[in-house]
Amino acid sequence: MREWELIARATTPEGSDLSLHRSGRAFLIRADGRGLMGSDQHGSEEALASLGCARARALEAPIVLVGGLGMGFTLRAALDELPAGGAVVVAELLEAVVTWNRGPLGALAGRPLDDPRTQVELGDVGACLQRSRGRFDAVLLDVDNGPVAMAQAGNARLYGDEGLAIARAALAPDGILAVWSAWDDKKFEHRMRHAGFVVETVHVRARLTRGGPNHTIFLGFLGGDGDPSRVPRAGLRSEGAGRARPRRL
Repeated sequence: MREWELIARATTPEGSDLSLHRSGRAFLIRADGRGLMGSDQHGSEEALASLGCARARALEAPIVLVGGLGMGFTLRAALDELPAGGAVVVAELLEAVVTWNRGPLGALAGRPLDDPRTQVELGDVGACLQRSRGRFDAVLLDVDNGPVAMAQAGNARLYGDEGLAIARAALAPDGILAVWSAWDDKKFEHRMRHAGFVVETVHVRARLTRGGPNHTIFLGFLGGDGDPSRVPRAGLRSEGAGRARPRRL
């Protein structure tokens, strides 16, 4: 069994304890003592960006929102998908998470915060969406454990009817909403459809190689012909990422 060294901690606005741990080259973030995300499993975060940016990557100057910085893997993958003229806005609630990504976590994903296309907006992702009508060509949500919040009960608002309506309004006419989840959620699929999205769910592995747990990516489409088949599965960089599982523990 691994022995984890505590290297940093922070408190969320709701009073939850968020702690950063290291064991050799591996890192783990815990919420109130429970594993929230680990550096060993990030294929599904990369799949989130690959699927969510399927239309944005073809634009000259797309703008993508990443909701939740985590360990930087979704941000890194989104930057890799986009052209030089693109931009990625990262909405992160906790300044400590940004600090960790500029420090001990930075090298994990190739220091994506140093990319000039990255813009960090500290604060609630819901507030960022609310003031950004029609701004984003893709919205990638990887907040908490998905529609069933674990680290912060308030995160559940993002995935309710009001939160989905706000996300829809923040998208450009041909935009895509992509949502990471630790598991399937038929009620959330129904809410997405009720909000006006054409919905597809994709199951991906957490690791870049075979094996490991499965995670779910919910894709909500707007504009064009509304046909989910327009999103190329080839956008996933490998069979391992395309069939990935969550990174969470």
